[in-house]
Amino acid sequence: MEIERSLFYHIQKELKSEPIAIILYGPRQAGKTTLIGQLLAKTDVPYAQLNGDDLRTQELLSRADLDRLKSVVGENKLLVIDEAQRIENIGLTLKLIFDHYKIHILASGSASFDLANKINEPLTGRSATFTLYPFSYNELPVKAPSTSNSERMEEFLRFGMYPKVNSYDSYEDKENYLYELINNYLYRDILTFEQVKKPKKIIDLLSLLALQIGSEVSTSELATHLSISKVSVEKYLDLLEKMFVIVNLRGFSRNLRKEISKSSKYYFVDLGFRNALIRNFNPLHIRADVGALFENFAIIERMKKYLHQRQFANFYFWRTYDQKEIDLIEEREGKLKAFEFKWKDGQGSLKAANEFTSTYENSQYQVVTPSGFDEFIK
Repeated sequence: MEIERSLFYHIQKELKSEPIAIILYGPRQAGKTTLIGQLLAKTDVPYAQLNGDDLRTQELLSRADLDRLKSVVGENKLLVIDEAQRIENIGLTLKLIFDHYKIHILASGSASFDLANKINEPLTGRSATFTLYPFSYNELPVKAPSTSNSERMEEFLRFGMYPKVNSYDSYEDKENYLYELINNYLYRDILTFEQVKKPKKIIDLLSLLALQIGSEVSTSELATHLSISKVSVEKYLDLLEKMFVIVNLRGFSRNLRKEISKSSKYYFVDLGFRNALIRNFNPLHIRADVGALFENFAIIERMKKYLHQRQFANFYFWRTYDQKEIDLIEEREGKLKAFEFKWKDGQGSLKAANEFTSTYENSQYQVVTPSGFDEFIK
C-alpha cells in the first residue's frame, strides 16, 4: 500500500502556483523518489525527469550552456532532478534554466549542505525548501485490530520509521535492511565528502552518540575517546546533522545564571538506524535504554509534526547546575511548552516543573507517556 506523505499537498500547491524552484531535502531512503513519483502522477503538465547519479545527466547539466540545456527542457513546464547534489555547478545551471525558460524545477538531495551550497545562493528568492524525514507517526495508517499506533510503539522504537522497514513483516528482514542501509549508504555518502580524512572515526563517533542519547555531550570527551581533535569532532557532528543522521538540541536559557545553555544533546533522526549502529534490536523489556529511546522518538516526531504542517518552532532542553532538568522546551509564537517523556506512567520532576513554570510565566508543562502520545503528536 502506497502511503501519501504529509508534504504532498504543500509541494503540489507550489507546483500549481507561479514557476518556482522547489528543493526537497531528506536522508537517503526516506521516500523522496516515491513522493516525487506521486506528485508527477497527479500533474497534467509536461515534464522531464533526470537523476543526478546518472553520468549522462551530470554531463548535460554541469555546464551552463543554453544550447545544451534547450535539449533538456524542450517544451516541458517542469524539470525534475533527483540527487541533484551530484551535479557540478547545478545551482548556476538551474538559475539559467529558471531565468531563461520560467518553468517549475523540483530538485531533491540527500545531503542538505552539499545541495544548499550549490543551489541556495544562485536561486535566492526563487525557491521553496522542504525536508522529508522517514515516515512520521501520523503518516502511518493504523493496522487492524489496533485502534492506535501507540500499540506499535515498541516496533517503532526498535526498528524505526524508514518506509522500507515498515513494508517488511518479519523482524529479521527489518534488521537486515537497516544493516544494509548503514553499510551501503552511510559509508558511501561519508566517503564522498573530501573534508573527511578518517571516515571510520565518523562511524565510531556515531556509535558513541548512540550510547548517549538523552545525555549531554562533551565534544572534548568525544575527541579524547576518538583520539582526534575537538575541531574535527565538531566538524563531523555538523556533517552528520546535514546528512540527516542526527539532530542537535541546545540548552535553553533566558533568565537564570544557573541555567546551562552551552551544552548539547544529540538525537537520531531514526531509531532503527541508531539500533543498527550498536547492533541491538532486543525487545524493550530486556533493555536498559528504553527511556532514552522513547525520549528520542518523541522529540523527533514532534519536529516532524511541525515540518509536515509547514509550521516552525525552536527546540531546546533545559537543565540547571543543581541538576533540575526538562527533556524538551518548545518555543513557538512567543509561548513556551515544556515536556518530560516517561516510558511508564508516572510523574515527572515536580521541582524542575515548578521552577521552570515559575521562572517563565508564559510556559506550560506536560508529562508525555506512550498512552498519551496520540494527543501529544496530533
